[in-house]
Parts: sequence; structure tokens; C-alpha cells
Amino acid sequence: MSIVVTGATGNLGRLVIEGLLAAGVPAAEVAAVVRDKDKAADLAERGVELRVADYSAPETLRGAFAAGDRVLLISGSEVGQRVPQHRAVIDAAREAGVAHLTYTGILGGPDADFDLAAEHKVTERLILDSGLPYTFLRNGWYHENYTEHLAPVLAHGAVVASAGEGRVASAARADYAAAAVAVLTGEGHEGKAYELSGDVAWSMTEYAAEVARQSGKDIAYTNVPAEQHLAILTGAGVPEPMAAILVDVDAAIARGRLAGTSGDLARLIGRPTTPLADAVSAALRG
Repeated sequence: MSIVVTGATGNLGRLVIEGLLAAGVPAAEVAAVVRDKDKAADLAERGVELRVADYSAPETLRGAFAAGDRVLLISGSEVGQRVPQHRAVIDAAREAGVAHLTYTGILGGPDADFDLAAEHKVTERLILDSGLPYTFLRNGWYHENYTEHLAPVLAHGAVVASAGEGRVASAARADYAAAAVAVLTGEGHEGKAYELSGDVAWSMTEYAAEVARQSGKDIAYTNVPAEQHLAILTGAGVPEPMAAILVDVDAAIARGRLAGTSGDLARLIGRPTTPLADAVSAALRG
């Protein structure tokens, strides 16, 4: 039996692998599902088993899992392709007889009413229909969704969005990884859905003020209409389908859909979630 992490060379996947090893799970009991072995060479050197497979190639997934494995399915990054990709993983996991499947979905689960949630909702239904023992980790927003893109904010002195005064209960990517580790290594999580978010919800005005405080620059929040926001994003090179999703997310923020602070994340990881100010500080340090 292994603890298997899919998408293991991605930002979240690597943090989960590191968290498992730090928690004392022997490297020989951790398996990383990767598309490119070379990108995971450092993991192999530490004794982690590499299983090469691709979400988009169902035939490669047949060897990715074994009976009794505890599997973390990290949602794919290709919006619009995720349902068939996730279905292939779920089918392979069921055929292999894995003991437990944990899935990283999105805050709100079936009640989420924004476009980015659609594929996650279908995936949750596929998992339920599979009959596999499951846990849903419904991840909220990452601090890094904002702090990894500080350059234009600092250059233009503005946080530009169309979220009004809606609030975002974000947390650090490392917090969400720690929650996954807690579920993968713990007991009593079967059949549960956790609504994961930060302890504190903040507004774009507050975010701009925090960046200004730490950077020493004049930074203001500029709230723009959705159509203008879309034009700004596409003008900056964001493909229109993705830009439309981002604008739709801001509309969801304005409706309060990403402001929930259930406390599930802090309870799972056994500590308060990482403050936004810490993520801003890390980003400014580069």
C-alpha cells in the first residue's frame, strides 16, 4: 500500500510530497504520479516511487495505482479538459481497487455558482458514482493567486479587479497541502467534504493597502466593470476563455461566494491559517 499523489511535480503536489515525508511517512511508501520522470528526479533520489502517467492518456493510468493505495487526485490545470481527465483517473483507481480517493475540488462544492466550479462539481459526482471511499477537499483561493502577480501591481500602483467590495477568505498553498497530508495520513475522513478557506476574509481594498504598507508604494484598488476587466486581461495576453473565467470569479467574489470561513482548514492542519500579510511579505522578498 502506498500514498499516491497525482500531479506530483506541480506546485501543490510537491508541497504534499514534502509534507508527507516531513510527517514521517517513509519515502518508499510514497508514490508520485508524474508525466515527466526527469522533472521528478529529485524525488526519486530521495526514495519516492515514480509512476509515469498522463491524465489525458487513460491507458497510462492503468499502472498508476494498486490495490489498497490511498490516492490524492489533484485537479488538472487544463480548464475545459478536466472532466475526461478526472474520469480517467477515477476509472483507473476503481479498477485498481484503491482504498481511498481524496480529491482537491473547489470551495462550495455543488453549491458553487461560478464557471470555474463546473468541472469540479461533475468530478465530485463521478467520484460518488464510482463507489470509491472518498474525501473532498474543497479548496478556496490561494494567497498566491494574487501575490505571485505583484509585478504589475507595483508597476502601475493599482490592484485592478471587478470584485467590488467582496471578500476573499484565501490561505497559503502550503496550508492546503498540509490539509491533504492530514487526510492522507489520518483516519476518520472517509465520506467527508471539507470546505477549506483561510481564517480571515479580506477585500481588494484591504489587499491593496497591505501591499502599499509593505512595499512603501502608493497602491490603490481600482474596481472596474466586468467588460473593462475582460479587456484589460486580454490586452495583457491572457487568453479570452481564461480571462472570462477570471472575470466570472470576481463576480462570484462580489456575491460573497469565496468569503466563507468555516474553520475546516485550520482544524485539519491544527493551527491558524497563514495570514495574507505573510504571503505578501514573501512575494516582495522574491
